[in-house]
Amino acid sequence: MSSGALTWSEPGFNGLIGVARRDITPPPGIYARNWGAAAQDLADGVHKPLLCTVLTIRAGSNETPLVLVALDATWFRGPEGAIQIREQVCRDLGVQSSALMVSLSHTHSGPSLSPAELHKPGGTLIKPYVERVAAMIVEAAREALEAECQSELRFATGRCGLAADRDLPDPSSPRLVCGFNPGAIADDTCLVGRVSRSSDGVTLATLVNYACHPTTLGASNRLISPDFIGAMRETVEAHSSGAPCFFVQGASGELAPRIQYTSDTSIADAHGRELGHAVVAALEGMLAPRKMLAMEGVVESGAPLAMWRMRDRQASTVVRAMELPVELPLKPTLRGEAQIMDEMSRCQDRAAKERLHREVLVARTVGAGAETSQRSVWIWRLGEVLLVGHSDEAYSLFQQQLRSAFPAFGVVVMNVVNGWGGYICPAARYEQRVYQSQQSPYASGCLELLINRVSRAIAELLREHATPEPVEAVRGTRTR
Repeated sequence: MSSGALTWSEPGFNGLIGVARRDITPPPGIYARNWGAAAQDLADGVHKPLLCTVLTIRAGSNETPLVLVALDATWFRGPEGAIQIREQVCRDLGVQSSALMVSLSHTHSGPSLSPAELHKPGGTLIKPYVERVAAMIVEAAREALEAECQSELRFATGRCGLAADRDLPDPSSPRLVCGFNPGAIADDTCLVGRVSRSSDGVTLATLVNYACHPTTLGASNRLISPDFIGAMRETVEAHSSGAPCFFVQGASGELAPRIQYTSDTSIADAHGRELGHAVVAALEGMLAPRKMLAMEGVVESGAPLAMWRMRDRQASTVVRAMELPVELPLKPTLRGEAQIMDEMSRCQDRAAKERLHREVLVARTVGAGAETSQRSVWIWRLGEVLLVGHSDEAYSLFQQQLRSAFPAFGVVVMNVVNGWGGYICPAARYEQRVYQSQQSPYASGCLELLINRVSRAIAELLREHATPEPVEAVRGTRTR
């Protein structure tokens, strides 16, 4: 048997990790209209509870933690709700803005988080609900820190066919409509993170990063629901002895289930089980905690047999966080708040009026009237894992390009983090009549600009904080 030094492992991180959860199901009667076509403004009941799951991460007990929050929530319509939650959490936990990512699942069956909608039916409940959500995040984060222990976070790449491309050419007119496009190929990547306690290898939590709009339940649905995410969590947690499973939405600008816009919660549950079983399959395929594969040599048999064996491996302990400002050009045709409000005052169509209302909140968020809007991207390095969160709704090209650029790392890309503004589409979509490019306040070319800016920032971050760990060995790259 000849000697060799090839190794392989999933990307990982070793440090102090804590997890905690709170129920954030809203009170009855809160404003919960998320569809222009909806005939109702309030939910009649609850399909499954909405949850807040918090992960705290740091290299050592003397370090300030990073706080990753997964919320079952739709979006921050207008800047007020996001600002209120982030300021309260940062203040109460004593963390910097760069150390907090609040990731919204983007379920379209949740309540409003916008204090700007206080005038809506049930709107008086929004402000106290936002305050409660912020308090629950702080409470859960403190519990997570109290329970933190030396752990390994390791990521595997799975596949799930739930998400489909939803930019469908309309057979009856020269435009694209939002619905299943059977002629397109969708990004089916599902990143699955496993938090394992170092002392005994017990799974403490799982993290699921998948790009798919939670729009199974549509305008006719009258229930508060996490959509497919609820059943996904139940499926995964049943497999992992109840360890909390939390979901962070990927770059899903053009991705959604094939069957959607329904009021049938059994379809949402079936979608959740589909994703959940894909997550379980990825977990089953992972190496044991703190292990890697090493090629020991070749045995000559009927064929030359490469002999791979399990060996101990300590994942990197590096923790770095940055908040990257990115100036995105705005459309020169973007209307100001006063102009939109004037049209809204004369509008009698319920769906059209809702669309105008959202246009007002977008204009307020990005600063209509300026040439550019400063947006933020949060980039965390956890050993051999990169977490990239941004406020808007990028197409999946964003995550595909970043993963291609940094193949030695597990790259978790999250839409709808710490705020919301609009879609960020490929330049080609601006040449077509597609809803996402029409809704977007950003000019053509912004997705390509974002990819370039974030890629350069990650490369610089990795150069500044190079480590002796052989990160090139992860995800199948060979080392000698």
